[in-house]
Amino acid sequence: MKQIKFNKNDELQGTVVDLTHEGSGVVKIDDYPFFVEGALPGEDVTIKVMKVGKTFGFARLVSVQNESPDRVAEKDIVGRQIGTMTLQHLSYPAQLKFKQHLVESAFERLGKFKGVKVAETVGMEVPYEYRNKAQIPVRNVNGMLETGFFRKNSHQLVPVENFYIQHKAIDAAIVKVRDILRKYDIVPYNERNHNGEIRHIVVKRGHYTGQLMIILVTNKKRLQNIESITHDIVNEIENVESVVLNFNNQEGNVILGRNNTVLHGTPYYTDKMLGLEFRVSPNSFFQVNTPQAEALYQLALEAADLNGTETVLDAYCGIGTISLALAQQAKQVYAMEIVHESIKMAKQNAKMNGIDNVHFETGAADEILPKWSEEGVKFDVAVVDPPRKGLDDDFIQTLIAQNPKKIVYVSCNPSTCARDCRKFADAGYKLETVKPVDLFPQTPHVECVVRLTK
Repeated sequence: MKQIKFNKNDELQGTVVDLTHEGSGVVKIDDYPFFVEGALPGEDVTIKVMKVGKTFGFARLVSVQNESPDRVAEKDIVGRQIGTMTLQHLSYPAQLKFKQHLVESAFERLGKFKGVKVAETVGMEVPYEYRNKAQIPVRNVNGMLETGFFRKNSHQLVPVENFYIQHKAIDAAIVKVRDILRKYDIVPYNERNHNGEIRHIVVKRGHYTGQLMIILVTNKKRLQNIESITHDIVNEIENVESVVLNFNNQEGNVILGRNNTVLHGTPYYTDKMLGLEFRVSPNSFFQVNTPQAEALYQLALEAADLNGTETVLDAYCGIGTISLALAQQAKQVYAMEIVHESIKMAKQNAKMNGIDNVHFETGAADEILPKWSEEGVKFDVAVVDPPRKGLDDDFIQTLIAQNPKKIVYVSCNPSTCARDCRKFADAGYKLETVKPVDLFPQTPHVECVVRLTK
């Protein structure tokens, strides 16, 4: 075993040779890699060792001797500290190239696809202020109720008023709600003793409608002065469609509890996607970047290439965003989702848009698909949009047995997508197109649409 000769606080010099999938620079010294946040390929840097492991270490960037032509001035240092904008020092065209390369490398390394052609990443004209949802922790900082975000790898709250990546109306609403809570002396949540009243402020905003839903996540079933707080929120913030109290007294990192009480307005807000109207409830999933989600779904529709005669599967359908768009071009759509509230919203959304050729069902994908197969439902085309962990193996095997002509895989994690696509390829599917879409500018995350054909 090779002896590691580096120690904490050593200052070293080296050249950045690559970026990790999280966007950190890789500096190899005597074949030992250090991951350095904020460093870019081609730069000669001075680094300070923070942590030394068996196979790699972490170091802090001290100085850059020669800057990469892709380096740009940071818009907000806090965004790097809290992890909301870890790629902001990389020019936007270079971010798009980095994401294309990320997807390429996942398919070659993990999917074992040779010479895979990955399209250029679809980017945004203005890669800021794109988020339509914020989930903001509320904590006590120096005796004051503060809103902001946790410093990376910690639960220490850094007060933030401008996040730069979410719509300005959301930033403004959070500050207003914060001030209203201060006015009524509401006690912020304390993780150590599980005490306090308010844990999070969640704000959702319709990109096309401008409607706001404000969710107060509380540690107690009731919040003192809640009527006055609600009154002030509605009076002081424009376009508030819905105010909801969400009760969550579970310890841990899950933000929303299951119990919602509508304090004002409706139990949902409304927005549009691909010309269709959608109601979005507190616990249901809606993509956080509406224009880019439309670009993503448009690519999925093009990959499905429907002619109106097909029976289509939509797995992990959420509130029906892709299902309803598919239904306009298909004979029949069967859609599934494990979150009951989302399926309830999906049915409402189908009705609201006058679409009646979608069958929605609540349940786990790997349980519902075998059930439909047993009932004799045959799919010509399958569209899957799973969470980060990808598809369950049982689901993959049932889908392969179904033998659809086309599979369209919408993914938020290139690694699990590449792994799953390898299983489809081994079963006789051909990897036709891989198209990345940037839903999260200034971060290392990337979505992609993959088309597989029999």
